[in-house]
Amino acid sequence: MRTQQLTEKRIADIVERIRSDRPVRRAMPGWGRLHVDRQLPFLLVYRRPHDRSDPGTERLAQGVAGYLLVDGDPKQAARVSQLVESVARVMRDEFGAFLIIEIWATPEGVVPQDDHVAPRPGYDIMHHKDAGILPTIEELAAGLRESRIMRQVPQVAAGESRRVAPPGMRPLLDAKKLRALNADLIGIQIRPVYREESGDIYPVVLRQMSRRLSTCVDRAAYRFTRTRTTARPVHYHALGRRAVVKAVWEVDRALAEIGESFDPLLQVTPVNAEKAWAEFSASRYQRRPRFVYRPLPFDPGRMKHWLWSVRPERVEDPTLMYLFRDTQYSLDRSISLLSEIERPGFLQTSLQIHGGVEDALVSLATELLNTLPRSRRSSAVQHLNAEEFASLATLEVLSYREEYPQFGALPEVRDDIYSGLMVSHGHLYIGAEAHIPAQRADALIQHEVGTHLVTHHNGRSQPLRLLAVGLPGYEELQEGLAVLGEYLVGGLDAERLRVLAARVVAVHAMIGGAQFVETWRILRGYGFSQRAAFTIVTRVYRGGGLAKDAMYLRGLVGILDYVADGCAFDRLFLGKFAVKHVPVIDELLLREVLSPPAVLPRYLMRSDAIERLGRVAEEGLSVTDLVKGRVRRR
Repeated sequence: MRTQQLTEKRIADIVERIRSDRPVRRAMPGWGRLHVDRQLPFLLVYRRPHDRSDPGTERLAQGVAGYLLVDGDPKQAARVSQLVESVARVMRDEFGAFLIIEIWATPEGVVPQDDHVAPRPGYDIMHHKDAGILPTIEELAAGLRESRIMRQVPQVAAGESRRVAPPGMRPLLDAKKLRALNADLIGIQIRPVYREESGDIYPVVLRQMSRRLSTCVDRAAYRFTRTRTTARPVHYHALGRRAVVKAVWEVDRALAEIGESFDPLLQVTPVNAEKAWAEFSASRYQRRPRFVYRPLPFDPGRMKHWLWSVRPERVEDPTLMYLFRDTQYSLDRSISLLSEIERPGFLQTSLQIHGGVEDALVSLATELLNTLPRSRRSSAVQHLNAEEFASLATLEVLSYREEYPQFGALPEVRDDIYSGLMVSHGHLYIGAEAHIPAQRADALIQHEVGTHLVTHHNGRSQPLRLLAVGLPGYEELQEGLAVLGEYLVGGLDAERLRVLAARVVAVHAMIGGAQFVETWRILRGYGFSQRAAFTIVTRVYRGGGLAKDAMYLRGLVGILDYVADGCAFDRLFLGKFAVKHVPVIDELLLREVLSPPAVLPRYLMRSDAIERLGRVAEEGLSVTDLVKGRVRRR
């Protein structure tokens, strides 16, 4: 039940919490909320008009670390001003100056445009005459101009005004009080393109505007802080939200539970691979074998109902809401994929999830297959069976556990895993029929344990469970990172690159309409043995056509470019996320919502691995450079 009066006692209680640097989240009389993460040199204010409806505008203010939503009733005006003044005074005492930004929507609404053209967003920035505030205004205007909304470039105007307040309302603080507080007041009048004239909201536009405006306010507050206060934040994201409300944990937990309830890769892996190989060879390699898959452990319709009952829109933080909404769509596609196993729609859904194969990647794969030497069978090559490899992998996991007792599950040998090795939700599964060259064992352990289990452990160590389950599209970065790990420990050879290249060629052929046997023959033409070609083609055609296997080579190319660009390598092990999420991860780290990786791969303690990583960073190595000196050109 809301308190009906904003009394001096309530204001004093709020001020005391802020003065002691404790978070404040208080309901305002009748409507609204004050949210202050911590002591901050700025406050974003929205006063809801008392004489007209203004749907959606309040959402624009909720993405920052300090905001006030309050009713614009004139009867409350004096107390609201007293609250803002009191907050400004305690923040001024801490930082030396204070910034107030007030937003409101244009009263006349949106100017109608052609039916086929989305309304153009617009912002009018108003401020008092003061040379000291101009750098802040310039930063705010620049950010707003860069903040595309539905691909539209906003119209942004900035100018001096004696009166900075929404139409029909008095300014929050007059010029005399602002001078006494060493505070500045900026007004932003916003064209409400996030709603129809009827007042109905455009949710996607509103989410975009909320996220863009929050970033712009943080940028402006950062410039103000650096030029007008004693604080020295390292980045504008450091002024972002840290306090995470209950809705965030509820949405994260619900989506993580859904993501952990099934494993698409396990579901689309055949359980009768050995029998299928026998069937294929018995047909003299003329007929595609019949594959058998695990029954779905859930009803797709019920699972989607559960998924879409989760409400990310309850999350005020626009960055986290973006991650949750993106994950929701991704999980929906994964559920659709599994409901289409061995049906015509499987391949198209797989392409939506994993993408196609670009021409440059096909060219690289073809070059690798044509120039790298083919393997020569030798009885002298020692192989490890599944149990022997599991013993080595177990020793690696136990080595991590010496310092991190909760690290990973122990590897498990299973007779229903055909692809040799598979990591699922932090478990390493080894196919019972696996035979692994001894000289490749260390590289594969670093691939599976040093990347997949390390990132799963780090994700579990973060407050967001989704970083252990995996954000949308995480597989490409994961596999590129894992293959790079093979190189760093000296275990990436020409034959391994040929296999990765063959997977790209096979996916490309499948997308182009080639059938199972036809693609198998293409790989035979590149010198792969009958069984090796079958293994690759089975991986690609499983379920009805899985485009995932092209991402190993694509991911390796991407990670080489990433490291060569000088980007931080360690943070890639923080959890399971895609390259597109790196800026978001950086933001959340600066906001202290996330923490640095709890554990890094053990191979990074090896001098040879550090030396190779240095070469990648300094010399900008290509994929073929990774095996130069190890092979003879044909």
